[in-house]
Amino acid sequence: MSMIRDLRAAVRPSRVPVRGDAGAYDTTRDPSTPSAVVDCAVYRDGARVDTGRSLSPHEAMRLVRRDGGFVWIGLHEPTEAEFSGIAGEFGLHPLAVEDAVQAHQRPKLERYDDTLFTVFKTIHYVEHDQLTANSEVVETGEVMCFTGQDFFITVRHGGQGSLRALRHRLQDDPELLAKGPSAVLHAIADHVVDGYIAVADAVQDDIDEVETEVFSPGRRGGVSRGVDSARIYQLKREVLEFKRAVSPLLRPMQLLSERPMRLIDPDIQKYFRDVADHLVRVQEQVVGFDELLNSILQANLAQASVAQNEDMRKITSWAAIIAVPTMVCGVYGMNFKYMPELHAKYGYPVIMSITVCICLGIHRTLKRNGWL
Repeated sequence: MSMIRDLRAAVRPSRVPVRGDAGAYDTTRDPSTPSAVVDCAVYRDGARVDTGRSLSPHEAMRLVRRDGGFVWIGLHEPTEAEFSGIAGEFGLHPLAVEDAVQAHQRPKLERYDDTLFTVFKTIHYVEHDQLTANSEVVETGEVMCFTGQDFFITVRHGGQGSLRALRHRLQDDPELLAKGPSAVLHAIADHVVDGYIAVADAVQDDIDEVETEVFSPGRRGGVSRGVDSARIYQLKREVLEFKRAVSPLLRPMQLLSERPMRLIDPDIQKYFRDVADHLVRVQEQVVGFDELLNSILQANLAQASVAQNEDMRKITSWAAIIAVPTMVCGVYGMNFKYMPELHAKYGYPVIMSITVCICLGIHRTLKRNGWL
């Protein structure tokens, strides 16, 4: 379709970075606007309206209601006081406002009157030279989106998940932005899910590294067993956090792609199917990670048990060998005057030879049976 033929290129960079952008949308803002507002812009016919100065949310909405278009406001960790004025201006539902301010929400999609409230969990991969028992593998953040007929509000929590680069890419595609707030919602959903794919690839490398170490041919038991188990468990916890971000988002993406909604442009809705498909793939990967780590952890514990059993068998074998001379010495160490071979000329070498032969026989038998 010519109107949105470049949709994928517009919302997806050629390479999705694992790390988020360092900054937020645009740090230039009017001093009179709330400190949480990092960008506020009006878009009309797919282009950003140049007013020559930063707009407050009230001014932007008044401009939209007078001349048309939609306003996109970006906020970062607003307080209740900072968000209350914007919530009143756009008629946002108190429950959605409470969720947006407090954060720590599960991914979800809710409809309040003429507004869609969507929660996304952003995932950031934490680079590390070596995976340890205390390594942080993933960091999570949140992006809450309020989608209305003529406005789009994003509330971001956490140091990662900046949407600045995404906003700039959308502004470079006026044909897409002309579709309104639903195009921005799709772009954010696609951006978040593409981030999941990048993180999943990085986590796969960590799991491969641990798996190789656990199943390496020359690996033996010892002090490293405890370290390996702790590393595997830590990685499993990080994968579980990843899973909590991905799995709950499946249902909202399916609803956006399948159920007709007045606030979602029909031409945009079909592209949510692509996002849902990618999300399903990531969810399957994460579930596979969890199951694989379970298997690796069980194999590691089994290897530790086998190594301990081998150590105990070796100790037992040497104890059995040492028991022979101990017994002989114990017998001939008794203080009896009349004992066999006690005064024989060759008694000592004979007894020692017999003892050595018995010990060698026991050693050979244990060696043949794999105990030594």
